[in-house]
Amino acid sequence: MISHETAAKVLSAALRTGGDFAEIYVEDSSLLSLGLDESKLEQATRGVDGGAGVRVLFGNLATYAYTDNLDETSLLAAAHAAAAAGSSANGGAPRTIDLTTKTSPLDYPVAKPFDTLPLTDKAALLHRVDATARAVDARVRQVSARYEETHRRVWIYNSDGAAVEDDRSFVEFRAQVVAADGNVTQFANEGFGGRLGLELFDANDPLALARTVAEAAVRMLDARPAPAGEMMVVVCNGWGGVLFHEACGHAMEADFIAQGGSAYAGKVGQRVANPLITYVDDGTLPGRRGSLRFDDDGTPAQRTVLVEAGIQRDYMYDLVEARRAGRASTGNGRRESFRHLPMPRMTNTFILAGPHDPDEIVQSVKHGLYVKSMAGGQAELAKGDFVFNVTEAYLIEHGKLTAPIRGATLMGNGPAVLSEIDMVGNDLALDPGMGTCGKGQSAKVSVGQPTVRIPRITVGGTA
Repeated sequence: MISHETAAKVLSAALRTGGDFAEIYVEDSSLLSLGLDESKLEQATRGVDGGAGVRVLFGNLATYAYTDNLDETSLLAAAHAAAAAGSSANGGAPRTIDLTTKTSPLDYPVAKPFDTLPLTDKAALLHRVDATARAVDARVRQVSARYEETHRRVWIYNSDGAAVEDDRSFVEFRAQVVAADGNVTQFANEGFGGRLGLELFDANDPLALARTVAEAAVRMLDARPAPAGEMMVVVCNGWGGVLFHEACGHAMEADFIAQGGSAYAGKVGQRVANPLITYVDDGTLPGRRGSLRFDDDGTPAQRTVLVEAGIQRDYMYDLVEARRAGRASTGNGRRESFRHLPMPRMTNTFILAGPHDPDEIVQSVKHGLYVKSMAGGQAELAKGDFVFNVTEAYLIEHGKLTAPIRGATLMGNGPAVLSEIDMVGNDLALDPGMGTCGKGQSAKVSVGQPTVRIPRITVGGTA
């Protein structure tokens, strides 16, 4: 961190050419990443990073400069660089900045800090995971295991007089298994994580996960080729929310709304989904990967209802987009690091629970597809069209899950799907804590939903 005295001096310098708002973002982060492949520890990376960025707003224009050094001279140089876009050589008398530390009522405690477990024990855990997965079946051919811990502290100071701090610890574990039988090869990939310390492993067993992933990969060896065509689809709870994150959530971020490049632009107060659907973004949930005390603009994290009973209620704003719209930020300003400008991004975004029992939803389908796991996808924001790869799915025949299928894709339109969903389960779940969103910058997020039924959607397959 830097002293309030230094921060005030740098902010005053940043405003010297007539800027109307200035901010300093300071970051100190450390990372440990371990990776095991082919029963060998192939990756062991430990690193630290840190620096500061200075942003100046001239109306709706934002300028930015950053430095790897936190000495006063370097910070002032960054302030002068960011201020250089101003039209006035002298913005008037120097501004006096009185900084007041703001605290958050949100608490994300770390019960077991990362250093309570030696590095050798963390590496040994990956070897046990490898052995456990290989013992499931002789057809298990490859096992990969990953452990990652990140500690990131940020301090934000601005010319409105605010000084805030957030201390963010994240841990993540994942396993991937490849199984092969003749010419058929299948893989499965699962994991868990969150904004917490090593207490994550008190509630999550990595060896049990290794068995589950290996069993899934082996099970998919007997999968049928995916059918193709329009059909009824049931999407599972939890990770299923990634579809709506990509196809709908991004289109509700205020920068896309302001550009007019979103299918949801100008829709506040209008029906955009089935009345069963309430869609929220909540950055205040304990332990979740997208949770914050303050966002990367220094705005307190909050819960924002985006769609309520099918009606569009709000969008997700960072500081700049909120200023342009003449309203308050929703606490969705996020940046990858001090080298990046913040932008509107999701935190933990999910569909709320509905009235239907998940078994009832499956039993209601005479012929269709049950999607248990999805990989990456693409969405076209202006229209909302999407394509997603399905990694694990099962046929539904006469209300029962039957054969596993492979090679399926889901193709459709996000706004249309939100409107057409006609059953929503009472089994809301968030993802297991591994979500990373890309939008030019990476950001840790969570997604979620209950089980939902989509009456018709195009399934791409090979059968």
